[in-house]
Amino acid sequence: MNDSTGIASFTTVTLDKPIVRGETVIESLNVRMPQAGELRGLSLSALLNLDYGALENLLPRITIPNLTKPEIAAMAPSDLTQLGSEVMDFLLPKDAKAALSQNA
Repeated sequence: MNDSTGIASFTTVTLDKPIVRGETVIESLNVRMPQAGELRGLSLSALLNLDYGALENLLPRITIPNLTKPEIAAMAPSDLTQLGSEVMDFLLPKDAKAALSQNA
């Protein structure tokens, strides 16, 4: 899904270790771009450093289906890293992304 600027407003992350919620098995999550208000109380530098506490507070606000803190705590580290990487991507300005892709 793209917003009016053409920037992807969410991305799908396939989990290495699916989340079991009752009888439902969640194998992938949509992570949407947070709005500025959803970052309230969080440190942007902590999010860019993949700080667990910052991600634990933000992910329930921006994942579809919404994750709970216990589900995040039980998540495989590789899945948390994938989700954190998507958050980082949403936070980086377009110029920074362009510079990174030129260096790759």
